[in-house]
Amino acid sequence: MTDVDRGGPGPLALVGGDELNPGNEPQDRVLVDAARGGAAYILATAAARHGPDRAVANARSWFRELGLAVDQLPATTRGAVKDPANVEKARAGRFFYLVGGDPGIVPDVLSGSPVWEAVVASWAGGAALAGSSAGAMAMGGWTLIRDRHPGDDRRRFKPALGLVPGVAVIPHFDTFGQRWVRPALAASPAPDVVLVGIDERTAAIEREQHWEVLGAGGVTVFRGGDSRRFPSGAVLEGLPSPSRP
Repeated sequence: MTDVDRGGPGPLALVGGDELNPGNEPQDRVLVDAARGGAAYILATAAARHGPDRAVANARSWFRELGLAVDQLPATTRGAVKDPANVEKARAGRFFYLVGGDPGIVPDVLSGSPVWEAVVASWAGGAALAGSSAGAMAMGGWTLIRDRHPGDDRRRFKPALGLVPGVAVIPHFDTFGQRWVRPALAASPAPDVVLVGIDERTAAIEREQHWEVLGAGGVTVFRGGDSRRFPSGAVLEGLPSPSRP
């Protein structure tokens, strides 16, 4: 079956953090609806060093309340994302959610892997794909990681998965994320980088070839020296389209 036969790409959600909690229902219901009863998976890559089993358990509980049974797609090591059995699961999946955690580890584990290629192919064929906090950061052209010691607001850019090219996501924007804007602008690797500040329990979601804001807060886009705030329910302008395989 071709991607066209399956209706083209599914929804892509970049969530600002505090996932799997009340307030995320608008974007999560869009994702659940796109699953269409197929296999649904949580990728705990970003939580590999901080309790991936707990993250998966929380996801199972949360999505069960929304009518979707989810399982873990093993993706916390390079060995796991090369395992043919896991690749086959990804090829058959209709829902993928990358939880938050360590923003640096996600590109290291997933970039160029057979599992990630299979996830993207499934999304291009209509599956739902989402990342929250570190998971959302990994979707861009770059992810922002701490420059030096814990608590340092300085950020440096690290190449990410590139599904949304030219973008660097700043999650938790309504809490601590906004402190990253000035150092991120100063360290920008290119003049056309788009910074996307996403509030917690809020998503920038792309479907039917346009972006919109869903959830409890808003999204702020920094582009070309200007910034613009978009509230929940608004069409989101200034973001490039995701890369289709």
